[in-house]
Amino acid sequence: MIQKIDYKTLYTDILIELYPERLPFCQEIMNKKILSVLDILELNRLVFGEQHYKNKALNQKFKSYSEQDILLILDYQKKHKLNDSQLANHFKLSRNTVAKWKKIYL
Repeated sequence: MIQKIDYKTLYTDILIELYPERLPFCQEIMNKKILSVLDILELNRLVFGEQHYKNKALNQKFKSYSEQDILLILDYQKKHKLNDSQLANHFKLSRNTVAKWKKIYL
């Protein structure tokens, strides 16, 4: 059985232990009942800042998206009128990944 990561607990622990001064900036997202992939990416940016960008290439290898996350990303594309390349750049994905998701889910 695959366990889902409890991102709220994970980020709460990180914020309390390592970055207590950043907790107020993250509170709005942390108060949500369910965190979407967009929320998690935003939290990562708020918590780790510059350090996040230094590790971006390494972290890219370990991303995985649920069907709900993919649909949310594709909805973001429609809402903001982005083409596949723009969406891929925004979420640091491959254009081929976006095209594959569109074939499967739309």
